[in-house]
Amino acid sequence: MTLNRMCGFTLVEILIAVAVVAILLTIGIPSFRYVTNSNRIAAEINGLLGDMQYARAEAVKDGQPVTVCVSSNGATCANVNTWQSGWIVSDVNGVVLRIQKPFSSTDTFVATNAVGAVTFNREGYATGVANGTLIALHDKTNTSNWTRCLSINLVGMMASQTFGSTVNGVTCN
Repeated sequence: MTLNRMCGFTLVEILIAVAVVAILLTIGIPSFRYVTNSNRIAAEINGLLGDMQYARAEAVKDGQPVTVCVSSNGATCANVNTWQSGWIVSDVNGVVLRIQKPFSSTDTFVATNAVGAVTFNREGYATGVANGTLIALHDKTNTSNWTRCLSINLVGMMASQTFGSTVNGVTCN
């Protein structure tokens, strides 16, 4: 006599598997959103910081002023302080050394004191900025957890900081 053996899953087993997957997704998706926001904001602030450091190094190396300024077209400086529009690094002769395209996200990157350009002289000092100039990066929700700032002082020292922290006497907010 042969037994008829059925293969497959019972309804209870399938429901338990679906419940476990739902719980894992509920926990995982917010963490993934945090990681993607954190990485995007870090890349944006570090992009400007890196270009500022590059400009300062080039100014010292060449013995001539180098400017980092807001530019939406990648060729000339714009007379605005909205850094999310993109920026360029150019030397004293107007030769563009680096180009940063506008942000694809809806983050805002606005400077205090209406600073739309920072020029480093041959000693590496920042000219054209007030002492303690701050460029604040906010995400589209304007949540303080995602706010980052780039502070620049007159001696050309730059630092990236989080919301509420104070660097060189300037608080990121």
